[in-house]
Amino acid sequence: MSSKKPFKSNVFAAGAVVWRKSTDTPDDVELALVHRRKYDDWSFPKGKLDPGETELVAAIREVGEETGMTIRTGRHLGSVSYPVPGHRLRKRVEYWNGEAISGEFVPNSEVDELRWVPVGDVADQLSYPMDRMILRRFEALPADTATVIVVRHAKAGSKKRYKGDDAKRPLDSKGRIQADALVAQLRAFGGSSVTSADRKRCVQTVQPFADAEGLEIRTDSRLSEEGFAEDPVGTRTLVRKIAAGGGVPVISSQGGVIPDLLSWWADADGIELPPARNRKASMWVLSLSGGRLCAADHIDSPLPVKRTV
Repeated sequence: MSSKKPFKSNVFAAGAVVWRKSTDTPDDVELALVHRRKYDDWSFPKGKLDPGETELVAAIREVGEETGMTIRTGRHLGSVSYPVPGHRLRKRVEYWNGEAISGEFVPNSEVDELRWVPVGDVADQLSYPMDRMILRRFEALPADTATVIVVRHAKAGSKKRYKGDDAKRPLDSKGRIQADALVAQLRAFGGSSVTSADRKRCVQTVQPFADAEGLEIRTDSRLSEEGFAEDPVGTRTLVRKIAAGGGVPVISSQGGVIPDLLSWWADADGIELPPARNRKASMWVLSLSGGRLCAADHIDSPLPVKRTV
């Protein structure tokens, strides 16, 4: 047995399984496969993170650069990790489900051909086993799911140190940075409406996104910790109603609400939540099919990870 320790990933990339409804049979799905002339391979679009990017933002940018497509991301499909041939490097690639909503492919310096392939034929055309693993994760659930995003408010200083009505406690300087960073994250999923607890810090967390998208923020006391403690059934009913309202709703709430609310929802619909620290400015991306929760992904922070190589 070798005594060498395995390399940790030190090259980071992101991409998407890009899909559209079949032009021949709308109930079927086609996936975009790209051919890279440098490697003469067929794979899903992906690429390395730029400095200061999150994986999610990089995935959307790379898909745009390689395919010309604008995508709306959905559930996270996990990651693959593999050694880079000829280098003492290991690459990790994060993937998302991404629906193509606009755009047109034009051959470019990286990709010279794009094929739309029926999902049942994709595995035979992929060049790498790790891409087939991502394909299996994609196929495990319906491609076309509804998305609901639940955000915990960003940093707002210390409750003990704040003098005045706690409902009016604003974001601090770090919280404002987090709120600005959330714009790109929420836009990636196509957020189309915003509902917030009636707490200033909750509203301020989603205000930059609402302003950027021209959306009105509706407030509701049932999304606050006090409202949830007083009437948890009322909060659950509200969130279910928001989820059933169509589009991609964004809900801003508090740390004393979100874990219990999500645990109840997951138990009710029979899924298991991934581990999550539920930090401030973190978000849950919930995928629903037929009105039921079928997947839940957690994004710990809207800020890029500081990496040491």
